[in-house]
Amino acid sequence: MATLEDRILGEKTHYYCSSSEDEDDDDKSGSEGRSKAPAAPAPPPEQSINEWGGSATNTGPKGVLHDWQRFKQLEAESRADQELERLDLVKKLTLTCMTSQEEDQYKKQKELDDELDELLNDEILLNFQKQRMREMLAQAGRLPRFGKVIQLKSSDAFLDAIDKENKSVTVIIHLYEYVVEACQVMNGCLVALSQDYPCVKFCRMSSSLAGVSKKFKASGVPALLIYKAGQMIGNFVRITDVLGDDFFATDVESYLIEHGLLPDKSFVPEIVLSPQNKDEDSDVSLD
Repeated sequence: MATLEDRILGEKTHYYCSSSEDEDDDDKSGSEGRSKAPAAPAPPPEQSINEWGGSATNTGPKGVLHDWQRFKQLEAESRADQELERLDLVKKLTLTCMTSQEEDQYKKQKELDDELDELLNDEILLNFQKQRMREMLAQAGRLPRFGKVIQLKSSDAFLDAIDKENKSVTVIIHLYEYVVEACQVMNGCLVALSQDYPCVKFCRMSSSLAGVSKKFKASGVPALLIYKAGQMIGNFVRITDVLGDDFFATDVESYLIEHGLLPDKSFVPEIVLSPQNKDEDSDVSLD
């Protein structure tokens, strides 16, 4: 606080130092010094026991077994890949490392394959079929032609009709009895078939002349005996059991075709029926 003297002399008040101001300065300097001191390190944050963000490997027996199985699997896959590579290499080497003898054999085989491909050409096969069919038709044309039913009057004639005939000719012999009506019907059917199949030898003979038993005469006729090349290929006793008592030539024909004893005209190859072959083979019969 300024005195009266100070006011009279006009002394400036700012040159006046107060103890309170000193204390204030001390407090400020002390606070500034304390603020400039280094701060102590902050303690690390506490981690919760239940929180886990990493990974771990099972090193127990099960983990070891799993690792071993995986190792063996990878090893097997590696061996399989190596085996495939080895096979590919072997194939390449076998193709490229041939001896001169092997090369010659390979060339010969290739030539044979080319010739076979040429033979299997459709046009060549068709020409071969035509040629073969002409030969077969020509052979059929050289067979003896009959066109009628031959009456056999003795056992010797019966044997000669079979043994002395061309081996390619089919011989059909009808054993009959006049008193049996079905035998008369069969004779009429064979007359019609002999005209349709002129290259088949149709014969008939009374069962009495053939020397068969009375039982056969009563219950075995009409009977058809078929021979070729001296051998019996068909034997139909009392054929009415199959055809019935009232039958026609077409029924007998179908029955013999069914058993492979007459050629089936419906199976004539188309190559034979073509216009070109008709012109070339017009003089050759298909029967």
